[in-house]
Amino acid sequence: MGALDGKVILVTGGGRGIGRATALLAAAEGGTVVIADNGCEPDGTGSNPAIAQAVADEITSKGGKAKAISVDVSTMAGAEEAMRATLDNFGRIDGLVTSAGVRRDTPIWEMTEDDWDSVVNGNTKTAFTVAKLASIAMRQQRYGRMVMLTSDAGLGAVGASNYAAASEGVVGLSRTVARDLGRYGATCNAVSPLARTRLASGYSEELRPPAGVLSSDEMARIATPFPTRQWEGDGHPDDPQSVAPLICYLLTEGSENINGQLMGVRGGEVYLYNSPSIDRQILSFGRRFTMDEMDEQMPRTLAFGVTTPLRQ
Repeated sequence: MGALDGKVILVTGGGRGIGRATALLAAAEGGTVVIADNGCEPDGTGSNPAIAQAVADEITSKGGKAKAISVDVSTMAGAEEAMRATLDNFGRIDGLVTSAGVRRDTPIWEMTEDDWDSVVNGNTKTAFTVAKLASIAMRQQRYGRMVMLTSDAGLGAVGASNYAAASEGVVGLSRTVARDLGRYGATCNAVSPLARTRLASGYSEELRPPAGVLSSDEMARIATPFPTRQWEGDGHPDDPQSVAPLICYLLTEGSENINGQLMGVRGGEVYLYNSPSIDRQILSFGRRFTMDEMDEQMPRTLAFGVTTPLRQ
């Protein structure tokens, strides 16, 4: 018995990286998988239908059930094709994984409008289009699981303001979809992985900022996950296969009480982010602050001890 026996799972961006690893594991756990991937380059250009088909062929060669479709889910038309391929062939959709993504890193002062639109569309809109359509089916079924992949870029990624905005957009989208669908027996969670893929080609130890620069985790005051002292698994802990188990678990019936959460995977470790909360406050007691009061209070209270991205 597999954890996803009888479930129909749509994986966008399932042709490579984390999407591919998720599709393969979902199939190994008994799921029927639809791989939607247009096979574009990391910057969103080009297409190659053979990419998605290769994953479907690998699944069926092992006795699993899979279908490939080459579509661009950053458009509603492409998302509709992916959803039709799922519902027409298998009659329902039990799980959705939005793993499609693109990057065009460049400093904000050099970023073009096309750089911005391509990355926001290729990451945030690709989650919206399929989530909208899947939500209709899941609401009718009174069951469903969505997992949206995002990144830690929104915590402060140098030279990636478009990717940061897109990533934070996915987090907000997932939390709101969770509220929309929770009453209908469906869940939606986000996963922020650190894995070696075409979008992040280095290993975690190679991605640390240089001396004198605060990491995004340090800026957000996120505790360092427990380190993997000695890796005993196959490959490297930053391989996409290390992310797939969390995603697939969130697709199971057993994850019904996990909804609207942001979880992470790094070096084989799995963790849960805190929801945003107020850290400090100054009170005006029923009136507006004056500028003189702000000038006096801010350095002593809210801004006291606040670190900057660059250490002096």
